[in-house]
Amino acid sequence: MNRPQALSAIHCAALLFGLTGVFGELIQTGPATITLGRALFAVAALTGFARLYRRPLRHGLTARRAAGLAATGVLLALHWVTFFVSVKTGGIAVATLGFASFPAFIALLEGALFRERIQGAEWRLLVLVTAGLALVTPSFDLADRGTSGLAWGIASGLSFALLAVGNRRAASGIDPIQVACWQNAVVALMLVPVAAPQLASAALSDWLWLLLLGVFCTALSHYLFVSSLAVLKARTAGLVIALEPVYAIGFAWLLFGQQPTVRMGAGALLIVAASVAAGQRPSSPPKKRH
Repeated sequence: MNRPQALSAIHCAALLFGLTGVFGELIQTGPATITLGRALFAVAALTGFARLYRRPLRHGLTARRAAGLAATGVLLALHWVTFFVSVKTGGIAVATLGFASFPAFIALLEGALFRERIQGAEWRLLVLVTAGLALVTPSFDLADRGTSGLAWGIASGLSFALLAVGNRRAASGIDPIQVACWQNAVVALMLVPVAAPQLASAALSDWLWLLLLGVFCTALSHYLFVSSLAVLKARTAGLVIALEPVYAIGFAWLLFGQQPTVRMGAGALLIVAASVAAGQRPSSPPKKRH
């Protein structure tokens, strides 16, 4: 991919990610079962795609790379499970807004792990995202389902930030289809022992939604996301994916009548505007900490 193609791919991934919460609302099984079904269908789709285009899934897979893919697969499982817990607890809008905090986490993580000094614009991003989350929070009592759902959404954002930063190294030099397929395989292996019985007894409608979730919102979106990271920085890709709440809230409003409150809308505006503004600023060489 070149840069324009990578930006187009990450925007398509953001739209597909926005549909994820919709499927989480439609599917009646638990978060772990949804994640398992999603991963299984994604592995099947990615394996078929790899064979169709003759891309061997084990090519260049050293022990070090396999370990990196296994670690990022664990982070992917944590991200999905916590996200679906958030959807089931607080609703689509709350879950996606909590998840949208991840660009702030990426800025902090890249600064800590790659010893890059966090610049003034990024500190302003952190402040605005924090203010946005404060507005979105229904109350500061974790017994409140909305607040609990937001906390799970923030946990989902943190695990996704760790995944995005981890993919900078784990996915380096590997075909994106390989990355997506092996990471989804790790997710499935993790959850088979705990979620397989519930998946086997799921309703036929749940299987249909899981098929769509696994093929389009997982296999295709994951492939586009990982492909873009071969060209874009995790921070840049993350800022585009931060538009996911706009799509998700729109879908939730249109399909389920989950109309956001004025306060939630204000918080969402702060979170998304901060991310987009940070993404539009000209990039400069990162300053190393001493």
